[in-house]
Amino acid sequence: QVQLVESGGGLVQPGGSLRLSCAASERTSRFYMMGWYRQAPGKQRELVAGISTGGSTNYADSVKGRFTISEDSAKNTVYLQMTSLKPEDTAVYYCHLGTAYGNYWGQGTQVTVSS
Repeated sequence: QVQLVESGGGLVQPGGSLRLSCAASERTSRFYMMGWYRQAPGKQRELVAGISTGGSTNYADSVKGRFTISEDSAKNTVYLQMTSLKPEDTAVYYCHLGTAYGNYWGQGTQVTVSS
């Protein structure tokens, strides 16, 4: 079982920045997609940003221009740099790894944007 360990969540004021990290114990496939999802109370879990083999990225419309997903292959780690944070970004953020062999989730990290 692949383990995903998240860190970096916390409380930040509107307009501030936060960087989330997700370290994977291993990858089970040459081809993969890693991403960040979030879920606010009473809402569906949604894809925030994703990155796949070769470095292709995609973002939810709500975060385009504000969030950046990146990867450090040597460290088997994916990051989510969040800037210009808004109260509506408040949610539990989950790291995800998708491969040909399975789907794996991190434990979730709380991000709260409030003054």
